[in-house]
Amino acid sequence: MSTQKTVLREFGTVEENELRLDEEKSEQIIDALNTDLAATYVLYHQLKKHHWNVAGAEFRDIHLFLGDAAENAEEAADELAERAQALGGTPVAGGKALEEHAPVEPEDEDIYDIRTSLGNDLDVYGDIIESLRDHVELATNLGDHATAEILRQILVEVEEDAHHIEHYLEDDTLVTDAAMQR
Repeated sequence: MSTQKTVLREFGTVEENELRLDEEKSEQIIDALNTDLAATYVLYHQLKKHHWNVAGAEFRDIHLFLGDAAENAEEAADELAERAQALGGTPVAGGKALEEHAPVEPEDEDIYDIRTSLGNDLDVYGDIIESLRDHVELATNLGDHATAEILRQILVEVEEDAHHIEHYLEDDTLVTDAAMQR
């Protein structure tokens, strides 16, 4: 528990910012950024879970990909949080708050085969992609072209990682049906 007696900025409030974006517009964009931030952290933790637990003939490649994808998610989360702060807001933080703000459902704590795990990751990626697209449009319509550009850059990376997962889920594999049934 914090011993600080004075709150510097209460979560959910928006202060005037040096970027000269009106507080009402900033509030809408900060809410959108916090939604994407929370979803990105759900994805990050799920990717790490799968990174730690992947097994099988294609372990190494998938393990490395999931580690890289988690790093990409972590970098995106940092960009989203820093932009929310620059606009005069407070980035959502903490497990409970992230869960409350996330528009995506994380996979439960059980361990699944890698096809199921990657399918679950792809579902979360799809939801995040849709949200990012909506928020690019929102930021653009509100005249915050810098936030729209940041979100576009994150969207490109998210789509690329989702596309890689699509490739892993293709039917073509080095593992034969007989080997998979053992």
